[in-house]
Amino acid sequence: MNCPEIAIVDANTLTCLGLQTILEEIIPTAVVRVFRSFGELTDDTPDMYAHYFVSSHIYFEHTAFFLQRKPKAIVLANSDNQPQLSGITTLNIYQNEKDLAKSILGLLYRGHHGKQPSFSTSDVEDVHELSAREIEVLVLITKGLINKEIADKLNISLTTVISHRKNITAKLGIKSVSGLTIYAVMNGYVEADSV
Repeated sequence: MNCPEIAIVDANTLTCLGLQTILEEIIPTAVVRVFRSFGELTDDTPDMYAHYFVSSHIYFEHTAFFLQRKPKAIVLANSDNQPQLSGITTLNIYQNEKDLAKSILGLLYRGHHGKQPSFSTSDVEDVHELSAREIEVLVLITKGLINKEIADKLNISLTTVISHRKNITAKLGIKSVSGLTIYAVMNGYVEADSV
């Protein structure tokens, strides 16, 4: 299985940790490394990364490096429409978690500038497949239903729903609802527009 390596280059610790957590939920097979400065990145092996999520400050200080890797570079921006970043792939990091995850998912599906995605859905598939009932529970989780509502909708006990949720989490290694939603979208269990 392909294990893409992703670099996050930003001095802001909270941005790095948050983005790392979201990326690891979206792409469980990825190796996500955090660099607090451009120097830390270049001290590593910088050309081995499939993507660089880089702060706009660092991007502009080292434009020559990132322009050579333009299809791989994603600038962490503070809004969707920054005119000075025209033509550069950006990610608005000031979105709520759900919208941020959707934006990242969109980058994975469309690839940069309409190119083919850098990661295939096989990169995020787990060896253990979900049962039909677990998929039903997963879909209802993505719709925002709580355990009791899922039990009522599927005519099963609350204990069974909890058991299915534990199995889903164990099989996928994903604990958050947003991570499960992204998994469901990437594997075709729900439509991205319906989330």
